[in-house]
Amino acid sequence: MKIAVAGTGYVGLVTGVCLASKGHQVTCVDVDEKKVEIMRQGISPIYEPGLSELMKENMDRLTFTTDYAMAYKDAEVIFIGVGTPEKKDGSANLSYVYKVVEQIADSVERECVVVVKSTVPIGTNDKIETFMFEHLEKNISVHIASNPEFLAQGTAVRDTLHASRIVIGAESEYAKKVLEKVYENFDAPKVITNRRSAEMIKYASNDFLALKISYVNEIANLCEIVGADIEDVTRGMGLDGRIGDKFLSSGIGYGGSCFPKDTKALSWLASFNDNEIKTIKAAIEVNESQKFKLIKKARKYYEDFSNLTVAVLGLTFKPGTDDLREAPSLVNIPIMLEDGAKVKAWDPVGVNNYKKHFPDEIEYCGTIEETLTDADVCFIFTEWEAVKKLNIMQYKALMRHPIILDGRNCYPLDTFEGTGIIYDSIGRETVQ
Repeated sequence: MKIAVAGTGYVGLVTGVCLASKGHQVTCVDVDEKKVEIMRQGISPIYEPGLSELMKENMDRLTFTTDYAMAYKDAEVIFIGVGTPEKKDGSANLSYVYKVVEQIADSVERECVVVVKSTVPIGTNDKIETFMFEHLEKNISVHIASNPEFLAQGTAVRDTLHASRIVIGAESEYAKKVLEKVYENFDAPKVITNRRSAEMIKYASNDFLALKISYVNEIANLCEIVGADIEDVTRGMGLDGRIGDKFLSSGIGYGGSCFPKDTKALSWLASFNDNEIKTIKAAIEVNESQKFKLIKKARKYYEDFSNLTVAVLGLTFKPGTDDLREAPSLVNIPIMLEDGAKVKAWDPVGVNNYKKHFPDEIEYCGTIEETLTDADVCFIFTEWEAVKKLNIMQYKALMRHPIILDGRNCYPLDTFEGTGIIYDSIGRETVQ
């Protein structure tokens, strides 16, 4: 089929490339000419494992352009994959979505299905339908459908090609049949429902996972107080099929492009409609507090960070991505700097993005060993594989004071026994 995709971020570009790999002719649209030129060379402008390789394999079916009129005019299906960032009040900013809808209304010349893949509040697709027909230049049928994404950064290609489910929300039989044809070569269960239910499935899924993470983090905090071990606790929980073992890792909170804004958006929507989802409000509060867990632990060893050399391992919100959105490092490092610390930081892919926030205030290191040298304390914010595989005796050999504050529980406790290293993690006893 002839498909156009608006937006070439994590959602739009991954969707477009994966659809091309299934045999569709795909045109990806972006406003940034420099970005488009990079993609025309088969290079992904975002760090996502496997994406550049898949692009190069399918360049004969991929077109990248800034000319939205050309892309939309005769497309059978148009996916909208632009961002819906959080506003200050917690609601979703839909201005980018409506801008694309307006461009589609100006350009389409044939019957088509416009598919909203961006995460939007419940009821948005209905409003988009009204907006579309108010702005359509030609007397043609345009069907609006919801098709939320469930990809995770770092595994986005796999999550799209081998999806756990494909959700299609449509009101017309035409839209349902077209989207079933788009996804006929995808081996995944298909949930066909109305648009509002599809929109809610996305929010309910993401917010449930965020709730699960926050719950486990609260249990982990209590484990530290009562002398239980969170990893034993979650192993025992995860063996219960009703609970499952996914998203039970304790740490310093969730970040990224989805969970933070989606929990706030659903909470805002409920409040706007004189309702309250107390569990989601609690998850948000717990997560914000959990981000500062390591700072609080550090106060046991130092009153402040004045004149200390602090090593930071990991800047991104999770491994496998260069995304910094809602990363704990962004709120912790400023506290260290304000106290007068010298901060040395390492991350395998996130440094260039981090320099946009702190171009000169931090010493960026090329290796973990360089980062640890002469440090008084080490913070682990991201569980990169290189961190987990590090010989722990390097901490003792290189640091001035080997105090490890691990926000991601990268190491078994017993590996630190008798080493002379202080290892303080989440939900487990501290190894002195």
